[in-house]
Amino acid sequence: MGGRGPKRELAEKIAGEITLSDDPGATLRKWRTDFDISQTDLAAELDVSSSVISDYESGRRESPGIGVVGRLVEGLLTIDERRGGDRIRQYGRVLSAGFDSDVVLDLREYASSVRLSELYTNVGATEVASGGTDRISGHTVIDSIEAITRLSSEEFFRLYGQSTNRVLVFTGVTRGEATAVALRVLNPTPNAVILHGIDEGDLWPHAADLARIDGYSLAVTTTPLEDLLDELVGLE
Repeated sequence: MGGRGPKRELAEKIAGEITLSDDPGATLRKWRTDFDISQTDLAAELDVSSSVISDYESGRRESPGIGVVGRLVEGLLTIDERRGGDRIRQYGRVLSAGFDSDVVLDLREYASSVRLSELYTNVGATEVASGGTDRISGHTVIDSIEAITRLSSEEFFRLYGQSTNRVLVFTGVTRGEATAVALRVLNPTPNAVILHGIDEGDLWPHAADLARIDGYSLAVTTTPLEDLLDELVGLE
């Protein structure tokens, strides 16, 4: 797999997770679906029957050894490269920003700005407080618990990528209180924030007020995470 770089580091991460997992088949399935690769396509790349992939993922076959895991990971990355390398590039963006991929799930800059209302529609988000802009130039998707517990204020600034004119999407939110308070220490704040995992009725009552004070648009969505990520990628 060549020298160091995003591809090599991603390969090591996937292989390590599968090998050390209590349920290697489920972990393989998670990564395969994350790459949007079917069992049939992965099997064809490895020159095996699709039932082999299915058996590994379901646990009907003995957990794969290091050699098999290496072939499975190589297959995923080769297919991604043939499709344009989007997943490898995404991981590279996260690495270049200095984050672990379990903290920042995606970080992108758009070729041209997009309407915030269009983004909200695409990800099934409901705006609960309006901000001062109607267009954004990128997004960062963040695991809210990991970010709040692990990132310093300086590292929070790096979530902006190239510009604060972006939407920060915080996943794993239960009420939004901790996220709203954490954003208060940022200056400047992002232009838009989406809290993923809750609807408007579950939102901390003061979250919208804090968003209005700090001037950013605040929205909530319960769209499944993988679907949300797919929609955001489609905005590029």
